[in-house]
Amino acid sequence: MSDTVRQDTLVSLLGGRRGAFDATAPLVVFVLTWLATGESIAWAASASLASAAAIAAVRLAQRQRPRAVVLGLLSVAVAALIVLYTGRAQDILLPRIVSNAASALVWAGFIVFRRPLLGLIVGGLLGQRTQWRLDPALLRAYSLASWIWVAMYAFRVAVLTPFWNADSDDLAVIGGGVAQVLLSWPLLVLCLAASGWVMKASLPKHHPGLRHPVVPAGTQEPEKTPS
Repeated sequence: MSDTVRQDTLVSLLGGRRGAFDATAPLVVFVLTWLATGESIAWAASASLASAAAIAAVRLAQRQRPRAVVLGLLSVAVAALIVLYTGRAQDILLPRIVSNAASALVWAGFIVFRRPLLGLIVGGLLGQRTQWRLDPALLRAYSLASWIWVAMYAFRVAVLTPFWNADSDDLAVIGGGVAQVLLSWPLLVLCLAASGWVMKASLPKHHPGLRHPVVPAGTQEPEKTPS
């Protein structure tokens, strides 16, 4: 999709390197503190929450989107409360498993209802709103590429769940923490590249590209593109 949308812009909108750091740093702090304090869940949860609060303060000072910052801090707080309540350190992975499962279902649902999220995102970046939905080739390309994102979220669930269920606390916490780091930024970049290739490969050879939806004659646009 490099001929139409800058990859760094799309990655940033979908979380990006900064988002991946913000999501994984509190987990890394949790794991390191848990190890350093003799597997103390209280210390680990407190340190994780403190790191998330520090990151949130920095992001707000940088005038990042307040809603995204608050949601990030809230997710860490929920994870900390869960491990404190259950007394199981591996439950720090549970919110991530649930959120990725939910994301997979949401992306799949939008595809089924012929509104693939990748199309909504890229179409928004290009100022097309939903005009691309009138082009059968573009709708198919966005739908196929969106399945890559469904697969990414499902893959995260498939990898993290065995760590969460592991009998060994060390395997669950350390292995799950390492897996989460590897499944963040590196996997996001791979997913972006794969979905871009799928979109390009699935468009007909002579299609003008994402910027130029081919609207069949007599088709009424659901939403007009701003002039």
